[in-house]
Amino acid sequence: MTMTDDNNLILQVRNLDVRFRIDRKQEPFQAVKGISFDIPRNTTVALVGESGSGKSVTAMSILGLLPENAIIPASSEIIYGGRDLLKVEKQALRDIRGKEISVIFQEPMTSLNPVFPVGDQIAEVLKLHMGMSNAQARDRAVALLTEVGIPNPALRVHSFPHELSGGQQQRVMIAMAIACEPKLLIADEPTTALDVTIQKQILDLIANLQAKHNMSVLFITHDLGVVGDIADHVIVMQNGVIQEQGSVKQIFHAPAHPYTKALLACRPRLDRRPKRLPVIDDFMKGDGRPHNLEERPRGTKPDDAIILEVKNLNKTFFLKEGFFGKRAVPAVKDVSFRLPKGKTLGLVGESGSGKTTVGLTLMRLHDATSGEVLFEGTNLLSLTDKEMMAYRRRIQIIFQNPYASLNPRMTVGQILVEPMKIHAIGKDENERVEMAFALLKRVGLPEQSFYKYPHEFSGGQRQRIAIARCLTMKPDVLICDESVSALDVSVQAQVLNLLQDLQDEFGLSYIFISHDLAVVKYISDQVMVMNQGEIVEMADSDEIYLNPKQEYTQKLLSSIPKGLESAAA
Repeated sequence: MTMTDDNNLILQVRNLDVRFRIDRKQEPFQAVKGISFDIPRNTTVALVGESGSGKSVTAMSILGLLPENAIIPASSEIIYGGRDLLKVEKQALRDIRGKEISVIFQEPMTSLNPVFPVGDQIAEVLKLHMGMSNAQARDRAVALLTEVGIPNPALRVHSFPHELSGGQQQRVMIAMAIACEPKLLIADEPTTALDVTIQKQILDLIANLQAKHNMSVLFITHDLGVVGDIADHVIVMQNGVIQEQGSVKQIFHAPAHPYTKALLACRPRLDRRPKRLPVIDDFMKGDGRPHNLEERPRGTKPDDAIILEVKNLNKTFFLKEGFFGKRAVPAVKDVSFRLPKGKTLGLVGESGSGKTTVGLTLMRLHDATSGEVLFEGTNLLSLTDKEMMAYRRRIQIIFQNPYASLNPRMTVGQILVEPMKIHAIGKDENERVEMAFALLKRVGLPEQSFYKYPHEFSGGQRQRIAIARCLTMKPDVLICDESVSALDVSVQAQVLNLLQDLQDEFGLSYIFISHDLAVVKYISDQVMVMNQGEIVEMADSDEIYLNPKQEYTQKLLSSIPKGLESAAA
């Protein structure tokens, strides 16, 4: 994407090279390797790549927000308004930052100050850059919250960040970013952790604001699926290098580089279900085309053997209200379903729908208010803690965040061997260690992983360790609670393939909880849709996607990014 008319460009990046000094003994790590690209005026450019590709480092270079150990050579240039941002004075860069070039970060709760109302935080930007009085800034903050779609904005200016939902927090971040009507907005993974419906709302909001204010937008993401809904141009990065750039139409329908083809193909599609999802290596080491893409049949039969049956499950939480009062909050309302052996039940819904509470209540990590959970005919909710121990090894859970679910003080070997000791699996320590080595191999990790600590692994590798830990118990049922939601699409494909291989080999039954509807369709035989603690609709996966009967299900499906349908396999 090269523009001949410099007057049509808001930003020019030339030969950007970024290295990080680690220590005196090691050579600096090169994160960005001499890249060049342009951002035209009134245009949205998507910067796409996996974790570690250098896209966020590139964005932070524009704003001068890199850490002190960053090294950028004098030959690199970032030209904005005729000036090189890498060489301007710090005060001049501060004047530009927030006023002319603004940023929306991925995680609003780490970007918003928890001790100040959101209105004060927006007003601070206006007073600093626009010289507004307190009253003017407060009125403008209300107007901005109105513009980004916050309900009751006159009241919400007084709300603290924790009193808002994730989607509302992200809207506040957007309001703060556009407060001074910047010419360039950098959106760094602004929708990654959001529900599909909230994601669509945020994408639509950014697109509308871009058009209304004639802004340029640099939209950073690891998911090509969302790009088709928002971008005009796409830049694909890998390992600090731009592999390909062009218009959305060109990238989606005629990708030239194998890596771009891989990113498009790794994401589950709604119109097909290959037996195995393609992964990056299928494209990078082969002929640029994935192989063995025969379709995998899905669905349930009336005579399927049932391993788990849930009857009229209810869970109510009680919150303190005042000094002595408490308020009942029903989280799960009269939920009933059956899980066949060797099958996958997908559980979908927005945040707060009750899907995770269902999973935790099945495990007795929450105490059910009422109902039955029948595991091969035995009601788990009526067992004593001692009786439940025998069943805990048979029902395991993989949590969303492998960073939080693995003990950072234990080696991977200790993490795998400890549950085997507790449940007396294996006749002695040597046998348990051998089983741990075998499990590491089974989930695609080398033997030396046994001796390492969790922090030495990537997110995808940690999720594999979490899966291996569950397999030490030789479970019959695995509850996957958003277990691939935070992963790059390529790593997500590897983990989904692994889960499918394990199901094929061991006959595992899965309850797959996710807000990602494309992933759920790929992995599930049956799908259960939840809203506000209740089951809205339940059917075989193909049926529910082709013929959704309930309005809420239709709303969820209509929110799936259209880029998924456009992407060329």
